[in-house]
Amino acid sequence: MNFSELFKQSNQLCRLSPDGRYSAVCVQYRLVIRDVRTLQVLHLYTCLDQIQYVEWSADSLFLLCAMYKRGLVQVWSLEQPDWHCKIDEGSAGLVASRWSPDGRHILNTTEFHLRITVWSLCTKSVSYIKYPKACQHGMDFTKDGCYMALAERRDCKDYISIFVCSELQLLRHFETETQDLAGIEFSPNGCVLAVWDSCLEYKVLLYSLDGRLLSTYSAYEWSLGVKSVAWSPSSQFLAIGSYDEKVRILSHVTWRKIVELEHLPTIKDSKSVIYKEVESRPDIGSGVLSLPPLITGASSLFSTESKYEICQPPVQVPIVKPDPDRANPKLGVGMIAFSPDNRFLATRNDNMPNTVWIWDVQKLKQYVVLEQISAVRNFQWDPRRTRLAICTGSTKVYLWSPAGCLAVQVPSEGTFQVLSLHWHPSGDSLMLMSKDQMCVCYLEIADEN
Repeated sequence: MNFSELFKQSNQLCRLSPDGRYSAVCVQYRLVIRDVRTLQVLHLYTCLDQIQYVEWSADSLFLLCAMYKRGLVQVWSLEQPDWHCKIDEGSAGLVASRWSPDGRHILNTTEFHLRITVWSLCTKSVSYIKYPKACQHGMDFTKDGCYMALAERRDCKDYISIFVCSELQLLRHFETETQDLAGIEFSPNGCVLAVWDSCLEYKVLLYSLDGRLLSTYSAYEWSLGVKSVAWSPSSQFLAIGSYDEKVRILSHVTWRKIVELEHLPTIKDSKSVIYKEVESRPDIGSGVLSLPPLITGASSLFSTESKYEICQPPVQVPIVKPDPDRANPKLGVGMIAFSPDNRFLATRNDNMPNTVWIWDVQKLKQYVVLEQISAVRNFQWDPRRTRLAICTGSTKVYLWSPAGCLAVQVPSEGTFQVLSLHWHPSGDSLMLMSKDQMCVCYLEIADEN
């Protein structure tokens, strides 16, 4: 395992191109394009203000940079560095911007979600979609890029519009049986659209592309409901994480619950495998250094070494009691992800923030539990292999595979606290990000075990 040198970045705006050849890193108002293999700078673009969002087009030929404060979007071309496009939403403002799947249209959401403006890079034409719903997951595309689903709010009711992406033609428009729709997501095969209500009501609805309601699922009433939703890559399962600290998995055959996975405060099962991270300070010899570090973990010299120990049940899982007086309590299953081969499901229960739970999807039961020293910030599956990368805001990156666990110190001068990470599409490297720096971690193929 090797690490690159550190590079500056802002707001963790670092993105790998879909074809895996380039990396885009934002440094305030500058956009730096590097070759992924050599990390040489290929292009340097200067935007009109600090970049707040960046996204690659699906064909990796264009880059979108959004400056929400100015209501501006700038587009850059890799093939023609002298070409660029500027989109100014003016007084309408800008709160979100994204590419369409064809990489030639940009969808801008104006302030107060009054409308979505669709800009064409080819014809310079503009079209509008009215009444978009103000919710975090209100727009989704099928994996093949053929269809777009958009949540809408009209006359105090929720609706969904299905568009054909190629010409942005309306295919279906239907009302949903939700009180306050919170999100929508297509299944990977594009046949089913999952719709879920706000956390105040537990309700998940499943629609076909022609607007038919296939099924409704509600686990309980009169309590906080759905917190996270994830499809399996095969589209066979829909996992629903909720505020009652459980994950329920629905089958695509009947759309009924087939298993309920609990995050118990005490793991008693004698067959459970529990990895616990333990720290130890390296022995640097007596009398060699007597000066304490100015900042905890200020350099790799004073950093701790980590390793995993296997614990025998019963094991108490560390719990953080949520504050009932604050909004969005740290309670319930907030992170959930299937492995690309459908074998495993990784979850994090937010009031057990230091613990990652990995479940066997074939046997529908707990497979392994990883207990970290610090709260888990992010985890992500390797897109090619059964391997999970975890970061906790420490100076280490953690890897799990069915063969075991590994904690790796990021070598750097000074503090490099890993706050987020992204896998390369090939699974051969990881992009690691701290508050204002990034580096690349290269994994050898032999390391996958």
